[in-house]
Amino acid sequence: MTVINRSRLEELIARERALYVRRHPRSAAHYSDARNLFGRVPMTWMNKWPGGFPLYLAGARGNRITDVDGIEYVDFALGDTGAMAGHSPAETVAALRQRLEAAGGITTMLPTADAQWVGAELARRFGLPLWSFALTATDANRWAIRLARLVTRRPRILVFAYCYHGSVDETVAVLDAQGKAVARPGNVAPPVALDVTTRVVEFNDLAGLRRELAFGDVAAVLAEPALTNIGIVLPLPGYWDAVRAACDATGTLLMIDETHTISAGPGGATTAWGLQPDIVVIGKSIGGGIPSGAYGISDKVAREVEQRTADGTADLVDVGGVGGTLAGNALSVSAMRATLEHVLTDDTWPPMIALATEFRAGVDAAIAHHKLPWSCTQLGCRAEYRFVAPAPLNGSASAAAADAGLEEYFHLYTANRGVLITPFHNMALMCRDTKHADVELHTELFAAACADLVAG
Repeated sequence: MTVINRSRLEELIARERALYVRRHPRSAAHYSDARNLFGRVPMTWMNKWPGGFPLYLAGARGNRITDVDGIEYVDFALGDTGAMAGHSPAETVAALRQRLEAAGGITTMLPTADAQWVGAELARRFGLPLWSFALTATDANRWAIRLARLVTRRPRILVFAYCYHGSVDETVAVLDAQGKAVARPGNVAPPVALDVTTRVVEFNDLAGLRRELAFGDVAAVLAEPALTNIGIVLPLPGYWDAVRAACDATGTLLMIDETHTISAGPGGATTAWGLQPDIVVIGKSIGGGIPSGAYGISDKVAREVEQRTADGTADLVDVGGVGGTLAGNALSVSAMRATLEHVLTDDTWPPMIALATEFRAGVDAAIAHHKLPWSCTQLGCRAEYRFVAPAPLNGSASAAAADAGLEEYFHLYTANRGVLITPFHNMALMCRDTKHADVELHTELFAAACADLVAG
């Protein structure tokens, strides 16, 4: 296996940083002028983009982005799944225009008929009959966790180390050396000690899962079907059947967050892999870029919630802590309907998955050619390369494999030559507008970047 020359890597990063600065003077100027923004950006995570400052957006359409310096990019980041329908899909834009201009009424505290259509479509795709709306998957997770605690009368949830469920307090947790749930490094001021609210196990560790569930205090296992935000970590064969059985044996609910794993198919991994959750959460992609989220519950969970509501235990109408004034507003629901009905249809996935397979094959070929100890993992129409081989089997191993220098190098190399991958990791997502030529361009750039790296 090829050993990376770190001095060579530092030289290449310096070269790419200098090129990035030269190519983007207007983005640099906007960033310098943003003195009234905390961290100089609308959201502090935007500083994750490499190069010392983020690119500033001028426009986006389909799978193309143009920055304020007039440079166009093939976009494989796609809003970290938020723009999986492509940027500004025409059908969604038309529905939004109809709602804004012809019908009127963005948020009125009144339901629209679109909501029932979306609920029925989500029920068809994911198999859970009853749905409620949010504006983000984070809120959908928060509210669904409350329902899980309500019906089980249990205080804790169980999550996997280095999982990602937005900014939900209970989930930004890992295991310490003694196996105790603690705040993940960098967790901003957790309100309580994490072991009060959370049990943590490693992904793919069935023995650990069964041990933690045996305490009888876990309301729900909250899980991505595959870890995503720490790098794609796939489940071992039979894993989810065993998790379902462990939940059933201990009276624990299974709550699946499909916000990223919707890449597996129109019903996410839930349908593609035949999972049987009690609760499903989805966000980002279903609104075509308009803030949207939803959670679905089983009939059994709904009956338990209704009983707690009827006996006065819970208030789901006023201020019980579930829901928000803007959730389910007319604009976001119309965006969800248009996107699900006309853009992210069942027929959309096969060509996107084929392109992700092609993307992975191109990365694998370059890795093999240069004898690099790296790997590439695919999840439907999403693929991601890691600087470790074989691919990690849990979140902690995946986190330990991170290589900030290599990540910056490849992100800068591709950005400087017209290709964007997501800034949080090395993920590429396909949309219906992605073309073979776009994947081919990335393959060429990745191979060239590898060749530059090993040349030293």
